[in-house]
Amino acid sequence: MGNDISVTLISDPAYSKHDTGGGEHPEIPERLQVIADALQESPLQPFLKSMSPRPATRSQLLVFHTEGWLFRFEEAVLKGKTYIDHPDNQVGYESYDIATLSAGAGLVGVDKVEADSGTVVFGLNRPPGHHAEPNMPFGFCFFNNCVIAARYWQEQYHRKRICILDFDAHHGNGIQTAFEEDPDAAYISIHEHPSFSYPGTGWPEENGLGAGKGTLLNLPLLPGAGDEQVRETFAAIVSFLERFQPEALIVGAGFDAHVDDDMSGLAFSTDIYLELGMFVAELAHTFTQGRLLSLLEGGYNIEKLGSCAALFLQGIVRYRQEHNPGL
Repeated sequence: MGNDISVTLISDPAYSKHDTGGGEHPEIPERLQVIADALQESPLQPFLKSMSPRPATRSQLLVFHTEGWLFRFEEAVLKGKTYIDHPDNQVGYESYDIATLSAGAGLVGVDKVEADSGTVVFGLNRPPGHHAEPNMPFGFCFFNNCVIAARYWQEQYHRKRICILDFDAHHGNGIQTAFEEDPDAAYISIHEHPSFSYPGTGWPEENGLGAGKGTLLNLPLLPGAGDEQVRETFAAIVSFLERFQPEALIVGAGFDAHVDDDMSGLAFSTDIYLELGMFVAELAHTFTQGRLLSLLEGGYNIEKLGSCAALFLQGIVRYRQEHNPGL
């Protein structure tokens, strides 16, 4: 690894305070620890830097979420409820504050990328966000971290055209809701086919509405799909971005498509995440002058999650080294 490379992790010990009740719930604080441990044991260790997130403000949350949802979420945790709407959406007394801090990882990440597009920036944050809808939680998600970061990037830095690329095993219904009518925001999702997988959205024909027609690219994979099927999506993604011409790229980095993760029927290998890292780095190099931010979404097999995430970041670093000989 070159001496000038850096990998900036945006995280906070407070993320562990989001209480999902233990027991059988898969979205647990240990998810972040196994990733942090794997990075410390990886070739990236000498180049790791850390930054703290800041809480997203109410106005920053309201770029996508409704005032009613914010009040309902706050009220639920203050009343001591253990979940909101569905047992998937477990909460504890501090979950509202931690969710604003999770959304804030993307804001700090955008700032860091704008200040230094050469660093690899990864939000090591929870709870995840891509299922969250404007007025309700879904699938462990309360605030849509990627969408909030995208809107901040547009408003704060005037990067008009933003693309989110999401390779979590599950379709990001909330991101699609946010972007489907917006001609300046694009969403690409590689996920298990909605016939077989939560949340039942993300069909190939869902490609945007009205002015947003053509700004969604859903790439559903059948159960059992593995590395070769992932690689087969790459050409379509490049063609889509050639048409859209993004100014910044946000990656929803979910690792629950791994063959050993029982949250999906997909069968990705550990090593494919190295290739995904190299691929998204190439996209950023080609289309966005290196402006690339990754935020953690799913990934629930504690034995494999750390190595998958570490390889993803190594892939980004490897691509940048190979295309920036001075590093």
